[in-house]
Amino acid sequence: MQHPGRRTVLSGSLAVGLFTVGGRLLAADRESAPDLIPDGRPHTFTLHRDGFRLDGTPFQIRSGEMHPIRIPRSEWPARIAMAKAMGLNTIAIYLMWNTLEPAPGQFDLTTDRRDFRAFLALCQQAGLWVLLRPGPYVCGEWDFGGLPTWLLYEGDIRVRSMDPAFLAAAGRYIATIAQAVRPFMADRGGPILMTQIENEYASFGGDPAYMAWTRDTWRRYGITGACTTADGLAQLREKRTILAACAIGLDGDYALDKARDLASQAPLWISEAYPGWLTHWGEKSMAAVDFVPDFRKILYQKASFNLYVVHGGTNFGFGAGANAHRDGSQFQPVVTSYDYDAPIDEAGRATPKYHALRAMIARATGRPALAVPPDPPVLGFAPVMARAAGSLWDALGDPIRARDPVSMERGLRQPSGMALYRCVIPAGRGGPLHLPPVHDDARLILDGTDIGALSRLFPAKPPLVIAPAPHPRRLDILVDSFGHIGFGPAMGDRKGLEGPVTLGGTPLRDWTIFGLPLDAAQRTRAMRHPPASDHPVVLYHATFDMPGIGGTYLDLSEWKKGYAWINGHALGRFWSIGPQRRLFCPAEFLHLTENDLLVLDCHVTAPASIAGATTL
Repeated sequence: MQHPGRRTVLSGSLAVGLFTVGGRLLAADRESAPDLIPDGRPHTFTLHRDGFRLDGTPFQIRSGEMHPIRIPRSEWPARIAMAKAMGLNTIAIYLMWNTLEPAPGQFDLTTDRRDFRAFLALCQQAGLWVLLRPGPYVCGEWDFGGLPTWLLYEGDIRVRSMDPAFLAAAGRYIATIAQAVRPFMADRGGPILMTQIENEYASFGGDPAYMAWTRDTWRRYGITGACTTADGLAQLREKRTILAACAIGLDGDYALDKARDLASQAPLWISEAYPGWLTHWGEKSMAAVDFVPDFRKILYQKASFNLYVVHGGTNFGFGAGANAHRDGSQFQPVVTSYDYDAPIDEAGRATPKYHALRAMIARATGRPALAVPPDPPVLGFAPVMARAAGSLWDALGDPIRARDPVSMERGLRQPSGMALYRCVIPAGRGGPLHLPPVHDDARLILDGTDIGALSRLFPAKPPLVIAPAPHPRRLDILVDSFGHIGFGPAMGDRKGLEGPVTLGGTPLRDWTIFGLPLDAAQRTRAMRHPPASDHPVVLYHATFDMPGIGGTYLDLSEWKKGYAWINGHALGRFWSIGPQRRLFCPAEFLHLTENDLLVLDCHVTAPASIAGATTL
């Protein structure tokens, strides 16, 4: 989760010993009683002004967040075990609506990383409780904050509001998820202690009716246990998005006593404490945060907390979202890695930060830490040279036609990927070329010749001028998208182009629009078409062997910008502007020999090599 302007990046040693705050020793004087665990019997979890109680006994939530959709399914047990060995007693999870209902009314709760019920069962088997954060909106630096892109296909829906169209879709989602998670609630013998209502709504809006509708809808479908909200303190003070009979979670604010005036009876807790931070494309380096001083303050208060995140994982495929200012300017797409400088790194290995925080928890609770599971193997492989192997230019599929360009969502019903906008410039026409807002990168091609590029990420350039010609010419505008904005009032941005394109002050009309969803079917078609030298959308192919069983980091530092797939698994986006130049590939996606690698790069002029590495 992110909060522009509220991050503090610190530097310093992670060494931890006995420590004090205001002269008071934080180490426990003696070993505390063990926590109750989810043992299959019904348990009661209740809210009180001074905190939480489990079966009537005061209970400190020591939670670490991780998201099943970002973690290879075969590695779920190992990540959960790592969290437990750190001294945590709870796992918090987001559910991303757009991964669970890819089309209206078509739910998938069982395929691969979508099977969150299997993840809940693993948490219970490990003796860990769960904080469920199901949305409908989650943020999480995920595409559109977890909302499904098909909400943008029709009309001008007002998301996260009392708009009937949004409530109908959200109500269907809540009903489906509620039915799936009811058997996992603590009062039914499951691990879910508490459910969060929406997420950081005060950073978006302030309609109490919408928040109440969300809470009441979960209750109507049987999720009647303890609930919480989560907001930044400043936003909460401004919008007062407080729900009766709900705990009040603070995100990024660690001094709970400063918020006591907000709640006369409800407990206050730290719903998001940030041991790390997110990274955007184009930043100087991957985020790094020294969390020890803040964690010391949290433990000193004996506050309940949730570490966002204890393990981040990877924004596989098109999962990475984006941020922007309130008006949609200053667009900032999130990198593919969700390493987040978390205590457990992207590959599942314990970091120095993990060991430091683990020691602090053991000292604060007076309980000996469990043994840390071994790190999973991460291996390199020798460089291999790719070859041009397929042309998406010849696998465009059936187009739509429109008077002016329309967005990928409205026109193509396409949630991600690329789109090609094509028109004919009449003979004799020329002048400055003006496009509607480009979402997000556009490449302009005139009669097969690359004539320029425009990007949402960089300051506007002077308009491109196209000289008149005595004959008609074909103008192609190839638009590549990043994730949809997932935080703040600018949510709801559509991808591609939407609105007139003018040349010399006069609109260019009658556009043919092709979708490039970059899905398996389109990639297969593309591989049937050897690319010509002037094709701008080329798939490159390579095969490689692994030296053993393990994951790897795919080093794409010789490439420019595009997407990569290993054995059919979408790893995500890469871009030479960094700071990320390697894509994590888990062992689950790999074979020992003949691994099939596809790279789509619209900016290189010749194939390059790829190697495997052991670090990000």
